[in-house]
Amino acid sequence: MSNTQTEPRKIYRRLRSGERKILLMTGDIIVTLLAMVAALFAWAVDDWLTFSLEFVQVRIPFWFYFLPLLWIILLTELYDDRRAARRSETVRGIAVAAGISFVLYLVVYFTSDPTSLPRRGVAVFIGAAALLTLAWRFLYIRIFTAPEFMRRVLIVGAGRAGTRLAKIIQGIYPPPFYLVGLIDDDPAKAEETVAGYPILGTGSQLLEIIEREKVSDIIFAISVEMNPVLFRSLIEAEEMGIEVTTMPAVYEDLLMRVPITLLQSDWIIRQFFDVVPMGGLYELVKRLMDIFGAVVGMIGLAVIYPPVALAILLDSGFPIFYSQDRLGKNGQVYKIFKFRTMRQNTEEDGEAKLALENDNRITRVGRFLRKSHLDEFPQFFNVLRGDMSLTGPRAEQVELVNVLQQEVPFYRARLLVKPGLTGWAQVNYGYAATVAQTIIKLEYDLYYIKHRNLWLDLTILFRTIGTVVGFRGQ
Repeated sequence: MSNTQTEPRKIYRRLRSGERKILLMTGDIIVTLLAMVAALFAWAVDDWLTFSLEFVQVRIPFWFYFLPLLWIILLTELYDDRRAARRSETVRGIAVAAGISFVLYLVVYFTSDPTSLPRRGVAVFIGAAALLTLAWRFLYIRIFTAPEFMRRVLIVGAGRAGTRLAKIIQGIYPPPFYLVGLIDDDPAKAEETVAGYPILGTGSQLLEIIEREKVSDIIFAISVEMNPVLFRSLIEAEEMGIEVTTMPAVYEDLLMRVPITLLQSDWIIRQFFDVVPMGGLYELVKRLMDIFGAVVGMIGLAVIYPPVALAILLDSGFPIFYSQDRLGKNGQVYKIFKFRTMRQNTEEDGEAKLALENDNRITRVGRFLRKSHLDEFPQFFNVLRGDMSLTGPRAEQVELVNVLQQEVPFYRARLLVKPGLTGWAQVNYGYAATVAQTIIKLEYDLYYIKHRNLWLDLTILFRTIGTVVGFRGQ
């Protein structure tokens, strides 16, 4: 018997989504710190000989050191893998961050003593941060989106789930990874293609295909009983250093949604009752954020009420406000408040209707209020009262929930958390006028419920601010 051992397979290092985000954030932190240094030197240029630790400790206001943090928060959308890989998205995201920074600075400058602000220092920071971030992000695109850093992925299973995933990957640009193909034990699928990707063989050939195609990752997309030979091959592949993951996990990672049409009936129990319950600390901090945000929002409501009320009266008369029963957490009914944006008596027949894009029931002033999201301000009262949160699934009418839960799988799972003034579905998707569109919005809502945390809540809030500033509401 030979005593020779098989040479260990070489593992090709590929950057995964989480590693890319860490790389992007690390680079952003470095360039914003460099921008801070540039701003400090520019501030002290007139007396640079005295630039010292004392200058930094005595003359620099404490808030100046938070500028790098604010800049990184404004870049939140650019931590999405696909956006970060596109030059056009990168330029747009950095331009928006610089614009918001400049507007915030002007607001502070004209509402406080000008002598208390380092005018030159802030201006240099914004300019340097924008230019250095742009240079770093272009360098990232040039180097880290090259094929050498892309994962080489094989899908196991060419059935409904595998085909759906292949079509999703085929429609994403730039691609999240290099899909070498699929494998399936159905002999009728031999040598076929799925969404342009080849079926390379069967489960018994898995290890051979891994070696030949230099596969770094396997996506398991089989919902039926697994072949014992395939199971052993998957175990061996993982022992070789191959990362094995499931189709739903990849779907969530790529689209930030939950694939509800591809899930088994017990999934909702396992994921939302075994995994979803959050700790008391998160709920406490979230409630404190809600109270603070609601107080700020009520102050804003007091400021905008006179001109908004006058505009509504001149455009379409009374009433100024609109109220309606909605379903909250655990199916509790509460009354929601908004500025009226539609004509009076639009639901005289008592039948609830979904709002449509370019809905002819919306008034002229209402269209502006929706675009600017000013119509939502009265809901801060609901947030303060505890009916709603700042972030969560959109609150729907009782009648619509009763209808949609009959047509959309898991629809009532949205009621496991408080509805939100804004939410993951709202910042990622527009109006849902059909059942198919409602399913997509629900996928975003369930993703939020499953993955909710303070960082995701803050991401939603900052993206909502960007939508409001850009008048991209509907």
